[in-house]
Amino acid sequence: MNQPGGTVRRPAVAGQFYPGSREELSDAVSRLTVAGPLRKALGVMAPHAGYVYSGRVAGEVYGQLELPDTFVIIGPNHTGLGAPASIMTAGVWKTPLGDVAIDSELAAEVAGSGNLLEENSAAHAREHSIEVQLPFLQFLVNKPKIVPICLMPLSAALCQDIGLVIASTIKSTEKPVLIIASSDMSHYESQERAKGQDELALGEIMRLDGAGLLRTVQANQITMCGAAPVAAMLAACRELGASRARLVRYATSGDVTGDYSHVVGYAGVVII
Repeated sequence: MNQPGGTVRRPAVAGQFYPGSREELSDAVSRLTVAGPLRKALGVMAPHAGYVYSGRVAGEVYGQLELPDTFVIIGPNHTGLGAPASIMTAGVWKTPLGDVAIDSELAAEVAGSGNLLEENSAAHAREHSIEVQLPFLQFLVNKPKIVPICLMPLSAALCQDIGLVIASTIKSTEKPVLIIASSDMSHYESQERAKGQDELALGEIMRLDGAGLLRTVQANQITMCGAAPVAAMLAACRELGASRARLVRYATSGDVTGDYSHVVGYAGVVII
């Protein structure tokens, strides 16, 4: 649906991945957010599963950051809809906590640099990977603004180029911006195998090596859904002067269900 302010992107997974009412969602995010010494960061990796499984990891990441008002959020495309590299440059995203506006000026600058990202709302309409990040930002920040980017699996070169475009745009603005890569780790592996596979991927992330991450994921058949978003985020952060990464928390769905035969892994990482 379109209106003068652009597209209105309505919740796709409210009441499924997270509570569907304002009061219940606010309570859930409050419980999941772990406050710590506030630190500035250039980027983060946060998971996007149902809050009962991955919410504590995401809440621990966001609760320890000195958050700006503006966020570039890069998520994987699980649905296969839309363009391989999609951006929205105008409109609002609704959640039970209210509206989150797209930073149209910043998004337009990103979209107009290098013609790497296609204006495409279809890629975002049913995709959950960006949506589940928003309630945490709404809970912690007054009127956050976002630049939503949705990526299918892409080459290392293209992820690098997208990251450099994001970094160049952030450099040109005077306001602080946090880059969020939305990703879960291994999917439906045994606990032992998932942890082993995820350690390989996290090793590359700790080295801030996006190309190395993509090579490792492919070579070891790691079922990490957001490798391309993370690679783009790492490229942007390196260009912005990142020096190190810090693993905030790692967990699996087995920690909640008690079933360690088929788990999904979740990791929270901060790039400084």
